[in-house]
Amino acid sequence: MRNTSINFGNNFQFSFYIVGGILLIFAIFLRPFTIVNAGERGVIMKFGKVQDQVLDEGIHPIMPIVTSVKKLSVRVKQNSFNSDAASKDLQKITTELAVNWHIDPIEVNKVFQRVGDQEQIITGIITPAVSEVLKAATSKQTAEEIITKRTELKEEIDKNLKTRLAAYGLIVDDVSLVNFAFSPEFAKAIESKQIAEQEAKQAGFIAQKATQEAQADVNRAKGQAEAQRLQRLTLTPDLLQKQAIEKWDGRFPMVMGGNGAVPLININPDNLASAEKKN
Repeated sequence: MRNTSINFGNNFQFSFYIVGGILLIFAIFLRPFTIVNAGERGVIMKFGKVQDQVLDEGIHPIMPIVTSVKKLSVRVKQNSFNSDAASKDLQKITTELAVNWHIDPIEVNKVFQRVGDQEQIITGIITPAVSEVLKAATSKQTAEEIITKRTELKEEIDKNLKTRLAAYGLIVDDVSLVNFAFSPEFAKAIESKQIAEQEAKQAGFIAQKATQEAQADVNRAKGQAEAQRLQRLTLTPDLLQKQAIEKWDGRFPMVMGGNGAVPLININPDNLASAEKKN
């Protein structure tokens, strides 16, 4: 009896290990659960058919073989696009556009069902949308306006691209106009125009400065003339005589005569005659 009990216990323990091993193998290979990482959403498919439910981040039980899960990132991504377009004045423009976008988390299953994974989204939806929106926006402005009104162009592209991609469950976070490239001939013409404008501004500044300096000279001349006029009105013979007396140092001017240098005295004969009569 004792040996029978021992054998039964050993057999049971051995069977337990076998069953446990089978379950472990089943769990490893069939994986009755799935893990959705941070920044991802899980698309559930039963026998290949996309389900309405979307798996959030975390661990989720699934039915092996019957159910599979496709994980898609919902994080913001940046992709650059180069597109050729024509301006309103028929100038060829090559534009580099950077688009920040992400999949709408609540529509991951619809995006995957209608479009596919990230690579298919970029090639099949975003690239042609960027090209079409960019061509429509640049055709409304001349090449010069595209350069000078860059902000307005960016806002129009941003708005139209958001509207277009929203229909596919894609959200545009931001659009950046990285660079514009024109034909060599047009680029040279723009450079020449800018140089001419700078030279014209410089010439205008010089002319304005010369005009101001000439006006200043005229004003100074007018001031001097007015000062001289006022001075002539105030200078009387009595005032001149008074100023001469105040400045006289007591010595008469000397002139050369027969007897050497003698004082130069201006004697009025009428004054002498008057003096004799008085005497």
